[in-house]
Amino acid sequence: MNYLIVGLGNIGPDYYKTRHNIGFDVLDELARQKEITFKSDRLADKAEFRFKSRNFHLIKPTTYMNLSGKAVRYWMDTLKIKQENILVLVDDLALPLAQVRLKLKGGDGGHNGLKDIQEKLGNAKYARLRFGIGNDFHPGQQVKFVLGRWTEEEEKLVAPAIKTCCEAIIAFATIGAARAMNQFNTKK
Repeated sequence: MNYLIVGLGNIGPDYYKTRHNIGFDVLDELARQKEITFKSDRLADKAEFRFKSRNFHLIKPTTYMNLSGKAVRYWMDTLKIKQENILVLVDDLALPLAQVRLKLKGGDGGHNGLKDIQEKLGNAKYARLRFGIGNDFHPGQQVKFVLGRWTEEEEKLVAPAIKTCCEAIIAFATIGAARAMNQFNTKK
């Protein structure tokens, strides 16, 4: 069974370790745990591993956030992965800092990466693992906040939540989405 795990983010040093790039950070941690390396490929940096008879294809789109759907569609079609086996990791302003939520479908919530994926797939019926980045910013400062780096205090909460996301990714593919939701959506 094949799974496409998509970490959303923007490429380049200006975006490294920013709130908006949490999808990249989670996949980097999972790759570190599995001792695999990302390689530059078509529309994405890609890595893969096998666990419990499942093939995990990890991609970090190199198309920039607003065009993430192009990479998702390409790899979904190329690898012949069913839409229900796609999991997108995304930052979420609506969730408290470091809170993790697995959802099987839903709207884009104003997130440009999700908006493009939805447009390219023609629907919003794909799973997403939402990572709370909080919303501690002044009016008109949303872009600056989202593209900002974690504070030292935030890092203390973010680091363990990244590890939780790695566990949730494995659970999504091995025990199923419903059981993974029950297990991880209750953690604080």
